[in-house]
Amino acid sequence: MSNNVDLNERPQPDELLVTVADYVDTLEVNSQEAYDTARNCLMDTLGCGLLALRFPECTKHMGPIVPGTTVRNGARVPGTSHELDPVMAAFNIGCMIRWLDFNDTWLAAEWGHPSDNLGGILATADYLSRVAVSQGNQPLTMRDVLTAMIKAHEIQGVLALENSYNRVGLDHVLLVRVASTAVVTKMLGGNRDQIVDALSQAWVDGCSLRTYRHAPNAGSRKSWAAGDATSRAVRLAMITMKGEMGLPSVLTAPKWGYYDVLFKGESFKVNQPFNSYVMENVLFKISFPAEFHAQTAVECAVTLHDAVKNRVDEIDRIEVTTHESAIRIISKVGDLANPADRDHCLQYMIAVPLLYGDLVAEHYEDSFHKGDVRIDVLREKMVIQEDKRYSAEYLESDKRSIANAIQVFFKDGSSTEKVEVEYPIGHRRRREEGIPVLERKFMRNLQTRFPQGTCQTIFDLCLDQEKLEATPVHEFMDLFAIN
Repeated sequence: MSNNVDLNERPQPDELLVTVADYVDTLEVNSQEAYDTARNCLMDTLGCGLLALRFPECTKHMGPIVPGTTVRNGARVPGTSHELDPVMAAFNIGCMIRWLDFNDTWLAAEWGHPSDNLGGILATADYLSRVAVSQGNQPLTMRDVLTAMIKAHEIQGVLALENSYNRVGLDHVLLVRVASTAVVTKMLGGNRDQIVDALSQAWVDGCSLRTYRHAPNAGSRKSWAAGDATSRAVRLAMITMKGEMGLPSVLTAPKWGYYDVLFKGESFKVNQPFNSYVMENVLFKISFPAEFHAQTAVECAVTLHDAVKNRVDEIDRIEVTTHESAIRIISKVGDLANPADRDHCLQYMIAVPLLYGDLVAEHYEDSFHKGDVRIDVLREKMVIQEDKRYSAEYLESDKRSIANAIQVFFKDGSSTEKVEVEYPIGHRRRREEGIPVLERKFMRNLQTRFPQGTCQTIFDLCLDQEKLEATPVHEFMDLFAIN
C-alpha cells in the first residue's frame, strides 16, 4: 500500500476549541469588579466611537454597502441614523471604535484592543432584541452585553498572554475575530458544539498581515481592520447557526492546520483558565489617543512641556528610555505619510506634547503636521534606548508595566530632570485616579454628538450599574440614535 495518502478519519475537535467553547457556554462570571470595569469599558469605547465621527476619513466607512438600504429590525449605529444588518452594523461600530486609537488595550506577548469586540457584540444584541420585541418576546439586556464583553476580553487577552502573533508577522485582529465569533454564536443561541464549529471557521480564515501597521506601509487600514474582524465574526456565527459544519482539527492538522501553516509548527500556549482576569486588568487610554506603548512617554512629555517650551531651539538631544516592544513596534525615523503613520510613531507622540503640552486626535492630521516644522526637528534629536527592567516588567503578570522615561539635554550642557512614568493612568494600579478622568472623557465625547440633555441622560444611566444592566439593549441603543 502506498504511503503517499492522507488518513481521512475525522478527528475530535482541537482541545483549545473545546476549552474556549466550554468557557463561553457554561462559566458564570461572578466578579463584580469585572462587571464594573466592563461598564466603564462600554462607556469609554462608545465615547471613542462618537469622537471618531468628527473625522471624514472615518465617516466615509459608515452606512450600508448599498446606499439607501434599510433593514427591518436592524441594529443601530451609535451617533448616526443608520439601521443595518448586524454584519454591517458590526463593521460600522467596530470601525468608529478603533478609528482614533483611543479605546482600551491589552499588552502581553501579543497586544490588541479587546473592546474592538463590542462591534459584533452590540450589533448582534441590538438586532436580537428588536427581533424579540417584534415577536412579543423578551429582549436582551445590557447585562448580557457586559457578560459577552467580559468573555470576549478574556478569550482575546488570555490567548495573547504567551503567544506572539506579531513575531510571525500576523496581526492581532485575528484574536478579535476569534473572540467575537465565540460570544456572538452563544448570543445567537448556539450550543457548545456550534460554538466549537464557529471557532474553527474563525481560525481557518487565517490572518491578515501586520503590513498596514508598519513602515513603509502604515495606513488607515489599521483603523478599520478590527471592525472588519468583528464583522466577519458575526457572519461566521450566523453561517454556523444555519448548520454549516466545522473543521475539527483546524489548528493541529499536519501540514494544513493553523500551527503548521502560520505558526511555525508551534502550538498555542494557554497556561491559565478562562475567567475574568483580562477585563479586571485591562488598560484604558484615558488621556491620549496614542498607541499604548507610548502612553507613559506622552505623560512624561506633558510633564516636561513647561521646562522646554521656551527653550526648544536650545535642545541638543532628547533621551528616551523605553521597553523592547515600543522599540520594535513604534520607534521609527523618516517621513510620516498620514495620520495612521503618526499615531504609531513614538518620536512623534513625544514631540507634540513637548511642544504643546497635550496630544489630541487633531494633532495627527496632515494640516497640523505640515504647519509646524519643529515636530520633525525634535524627532531627529531623539535617542531611543531600552531599559531591560522595563522590558521584563512589561511581561510580569503582577506588574504589566508600560514604562517610559524622558530627559531633555540643552546645548549649554544643562538638562531637565529625568521624568519616568511606569504605569499609565489607565492601568489597574491607578484605577482610583483614572476612573473619574475616564468619566469626564466620556461626557466630553458625548457632547461632540448630542445636545446636553441627551448627554446627561446617557451619562447618568451609564454610571448606574444596576439600572444599566437591567436596560433592554434596543432601548439603550435608541438613546444614541440621531434621527
